[in-house]
Amino acid sequence: MIVVIDNRGIVTDGYTSGFQREGVASIGIMPQEFDGWVSSISDTDIDAVEAFLLGDCDGRVQYPGLIRRRCNKTPVIALNDAPSLEQTLDLFAAGFDDVVRKPVHVKEILVRAAAIRRRTGDFNDMQPEGDIRVYFDGRSPEIKGEVMELPRRERRILEFLVKNKERRVSRAQIYNAVYGLLNEDVEETVVESHISKLRKKLKVRLGYDPIDSKRYLGYMFNSEMEIA
Repeated sequence: MIVVIDNRGIVTDGYTSGFQREGVASIGIMPQEFDGWVSSISDTDIDAVEAFLLGDCDGRVQYPGLIRRRCNKTPVIALNDAPSLEQTLDLFAAGFDDVVRKPVHVKEILVRAAAIRRRTGDFNDMQPEGDIRVYFDGRSPEIKGEVMELPRRERRILEFLVKNKERRVSRAQIYNAVYGLLNEDVEETVVESHISKLRKKLKVRLGYDPIDSKRYLGYMFNSEMEIA
């Protein structure tokens, strides 16, 4: 999930719509609400945030500090309306991971965020011990060297499970990562349907099911599971 912070609703609405079209959950937050939001959000929900995108905000240089109190490695990207070397240098000095100038496509933001996470060691474009390579920049996964086209929700769920490899995650965590924290239009139970379809497709390609599920405990990706 991408969090967009800007004084202008037209900006947050535009970018959240763009991310949604790419199958990436996102929410827009007004700057005056952000401090209370990032301080009170649960650990489960903050783990679902893949990047913070900050546009026009009063006191923008203070935001990296607010964010780092809750998450150390999540990319923090500044969005500038006009070129300014002095402003760019100030933003990097304040702790921003990247500074981009509008207009910028949401796909470029996703690629930049993935590159930052690779540098910080959060994850790589990883290929677990099995035959699966999952990317985190919008590309489809590869199974045994061949591209596997997936609907965007299933692709995002696979990415989330691989990112949290060998750590069990709940249905709610998956829902927050794929649909966002404030989405009231879709029931949380839809996650189960997506995962069921994803597991069937992976089993056909791999010969085994790499997603382990336990009732009340959640789901876990394990590429080293033995073939049944």
